[in-house]
Amino acid sequence: MALFSISTTLIFFFFFSLSLSQDQPLLDPTEQKALYNVLNSLNPTIPWQTLFPDDLCLSAPHGVVCDYDQNQPHIVELNFGYVSDETPTPPCSSNATLNPTLFTSFSYLRKLFFYKCFNNTQNIINLSLPSFPSSLQELVFIQNPSIVSPLQPFLTNLTSLRRLVLIGNGFHGELPSQIGDFIDMEELTLSKNNLSGAVPVSLGKLKKLKILDLSQNEFKGCVPEHVGNLTSLLKLDLSYNGFSCKIPESFSNLKKMEFLDLSFNLYGNFGVPLFLGEIPGLKEVYLSGNLLSGKIPEIWKNLGAVEKIGFSKMGLVGKIPVSMGVYLKNLSYLGLDNNKLDGSVPKEFGLLEFANEINLENNNLSGRITFSTRVGQKLKLAGNVGLCLGNNNSSCSENGGSLGQLNPCKITDVVSDSEVLFNGASLMLFDPIKLVLVMLFVFMGF
Repeated sequence: MALFSISTTLIFFFFFSLSLSQDQPLLDPTEQKALYNVLNSLNPTIPWQTLFPDDLCLSAPHGVVCDYDQNQPHIVELNFGYVSDETPTPPCSSNATLNPTLFTSFSYLRKLFFYKCFNNTQNIINLSLPSFPSSLQELVFIQNPSIVSPLQPFLTNLTSLRRLVLIGNGFHGELPSQIGDFIDMEELTLSKNNLSGAVPVSLGKLKKLKILDLSQNEFKGCVPEHVGNLTSLLKLDLSYNGFSCKIPESFSNLKKMEFLDLSFNLYGNFGVPLFLGEIPGLKEVYLSGNLLSGKIPEIWKNLGAVEKIGFSKMGLVGKIPVSMGVYLKNLSYLGLDNNKLDGSVPKEFGLLEFANEINLENNNLSGRITFSTRVGQKLKLAGNVGLCLGNNNSSCSENGGSLGQLNPCKITDVVSDSEVLFNGASLMLFDPIKLVLVMLFVFMGF
């Protein structure tokens, strides 16, 4: 009887579950048909309706995500384009087309993602008519060069966006002042497009913004001080544009910022900004390619978290601060090449145990360099005619350093404070044996 009872119970639950699956509400036929139309426009070579004939919320291609609203299924996420074998989203064909009106039926759509879908530059796609649903919270277009469209009409009515990522497309025109209405925006990445004009002051209204990337465009003019109001920013990348004037002092308000890249713009002769020393969480800072000139300031005491510094081609003069070697314990990359720096290489650089590259090429540095093989492999010193090698480790240049152009120091050279022992642990200002030999030679009149 017990066995019979268990069997009866299992049979009951089987038919009960089957009944539930049959009673489960189906995807709205309008959304179902719209999705077939979208799939066919992106890749007509695949028989989508034959492969997925059933309800697309019960059985759909990877990249199609449904959710329930009041027990009714709706398509909330669409991802297209080959990303990797681990992410088998529906691939786009070489003749893929995009008609935004096809998406008007997805009134619950929250995310729309296209990766390398529109590459046929003979077939230009213009998205100037606002047709994407206003429910969108995340909109991503990555490496779609055949999309050539002005930015402003494309963004109309999409004020629910939290994440807008447009990388490597053909969007052009100015960043509209209406961008300030996107108050829930957390990421605004518009890199590698053809955007131009000035950055609107209204950008400073996006108080939730964590990532702002406008790099590799044609923006110009002054960056508004209002950008300093974006106190939630973790990343700010304005590199490779035509920004000029002075770097805003209001950036000192960006206390949470970890990544700052302003390199290769047209910032004027105002020196390295002192506010950098007021951002204790900063991990990467790049100012290369801006003729800021002046000396490297003493701002490093509170910047122990810094891992990478790019200060190349900036017209910097004077000596390299000893404090950089003392406080920047986590430094892995330091680029000070192609400036006008003089004096000696700080011996404290020998303490930078995590350094992968220290590039000091093409300056006016002078003095005696002694180093261990390990640290020598990290150094790039070519183009400093005043530097000489304190030992015969020129072989280090074969392993990543560029020391081969430096001449060995003569034994009659007087050992000075400019001699540096790079051993990553201990530091010595001179070699006692060499000092005795030098004194002996002087005494004997050699």
